[in-house]
Amino acid sequence: MTRKAPAANPAANRQRAPLRRGERLRRRAAWMYYVEEMTQSAVAEALGVGRVTVVRMLAEARALGEVRIALARGAADLAGLEIALARTLGVGEAIVAPLSAPNADPTAPIGAALGAVISELVADNMKIGLGWGLTLRKALDHLSERAAKAVTVVSLVGGVTHVGSINPAEFAWEFARAYNADCYLIPAPALVDSGETRQALIERCGLAEVYEFARRLDAVVFGVGALDADSTVVRYGLVGEAERHRLREYGAVGEALCYVYSAEGRLIDHPINARVMSAPLEAVIAAPIRVMAAGGAAKIGALRGAARLLKPTTLVTDETTARALVAADAGAKGR
Repeated sequence: MTRKAPAANPAANRQRAPLRRGERLRRRAAWMYYVEEMTQSAVAEALGVGRVTVVRMLAEARALGEVRIALARGAADLAGLEIALARTLGVGEAIVAPLSAPNADPTAPIGAALGAVISELVADNMKIGLGWGLTLRKALDHLSERAAKAVTVVSLVGGVTHVGSINPAEFAWEFARAYNADCYLIPAPALVDSGETRQALIERCGLAEVYEFARRLDAVVFGVGALDADSTVVRYGLVGEAERHRLREYGAVGEALCYVYSAEGRLIDHPINARVMSAPLEAVIAAPIRVMAAGGAAKIGALRGAARLLKPTTLVTDETTARALVAADAGAKGR
């Protein structure tokens, strides 16, 4: 008997709203079962759910008209792309935001998808660590604000002297206000002049409590930068143009929480990483839920390196970036 394939959305080329987690899981289950011809048990294992749940999701997909004879580009295509991207980068889940055109600015669509992810993520008694950047700032407009009990937020990054809408402290505060949460901040610059100054601030200026709190996080949400002229750390003056070029010479491909790393996912051997006032990366990696959000042609290398360094459990990006990441991996394996 021929299996039917998940149906496409006839409005696939138009902007689509981000899917809720239940919808994403259902469409992934349908993709794996009908297109990849995996058994129900294999689908259950891949998605981390029970076989009974898979049976229910497949029935719902049929009832909702998401399964038809023909497969065309659309929601099902994105589901397949999400699965391929998760396998490519070794992340637990990839969420791909649709774009209206391949060259469209992905910041707002990724922010919308990220807002939906965060809205489902927040729960009572949760401790959440936050990075910064324009993509994360866009997510604020898409949060489902609600009262959550005993939620605590901590900014994972120090501040900047040029205060704006994506200042780390301002972003964390606005996020906390959306959920009536307590908020911890790092009252120090994102980068200081030396490793000695960093250590003195932690030990003598009351920052040890914030750093200790960061080691007990339930979830972290962060973006990545490409260390190009338009990246946040460059635009906000944390890294000058001459230093940016020197970092490139050291093999840097990106920054996450102001830490600078290589394509292989290792912190580069440069004094800048000893001057970062962000929470320790080992604390970020230790959080059970790690959500990374970024996109754009300039960030392909940065995303691959960050996936190796920080091992996100969830990646939120756009469909153009997702296709480029999958193609880059396929090209590397073909050489």
